[in-house]
Amino acid sequence: MNVPAPVRAPVAHPLLTLLLGMFLALLTFNIITTGFERAGIPRAAAGLLVVASLAGSLLNIPVRVRDLETRPPQRLRIGHLVFYRPPEYERQVIAVNVGGALIPVGVSAWLLFQEGAWWETAVAVVIVAFWTYRAARVVPGRGILLPALLSPAIAALSALALSWDGSPGQATAIAYAAGSVGTLIGADLLNLHRSREMGPGIMSIGGAGVFDGVFLSGVVAAFLS
Repeated sequence: MNVPAPVRAPVAHPLLTLLLGMFLALLTFNIITTGFERAGIPRAAAGLLVVASLAGSLLNIPVRVRDLETRPPQRLRIGHLVFYRPPEYERQVIAVNVGGALIPVGVSAWLLFQEGAWWETAVAVVIVAFWTYRAARVVPGRGILLPALLSPAIAALSALALSWDGSPGQATAIAYAAGSVGTLIGADLLNLHRSREMGPGIMSIGGAGVFDGVFLSGVVAAFLS
């Protein structure tokens, strides 16, 4: 006699899961906008900044295009005949990501003009760049991969240690600038010389595996406010 397999009920109702996800997204959005507001960015502009960062992660501005040799030329000799097979090339595009590079750099400059702390930020940027450079991995076909929570954690600790006056706005500015600019320098710019190892496709500065670290740096920086 065949015994019917037991029917497994879902752990949570799909609607409940959707509502919980929306609640967490709204909570995170509110924390980020409130944090940036305390750091001197108007709330409406802070909300627009979050949306622009997420939407801009889909946009890449090409800055360099080159052809990579994916197969060397081959010669085949059959008797007195020589056949030549030309090399094959595929295109590699080096681009700058709007949401993961241009917007964070612009916001970092704005926060620093508002809060100052230039030398403290420079020290924090160097610290983050050093550790992200050591942790970044170049994976052919995928680009540069970096643990998402590494740069936000190091940037936050550096900001807390270097914001001498205890100002939440200053700590936010240091953490955001160090987490974004330091990650871009350490993970992307210092690995540009290895771009051939990544193969054809798009190598996006501030995109792919680096964007998560840059965006989460903004989330963690907002918590410091």
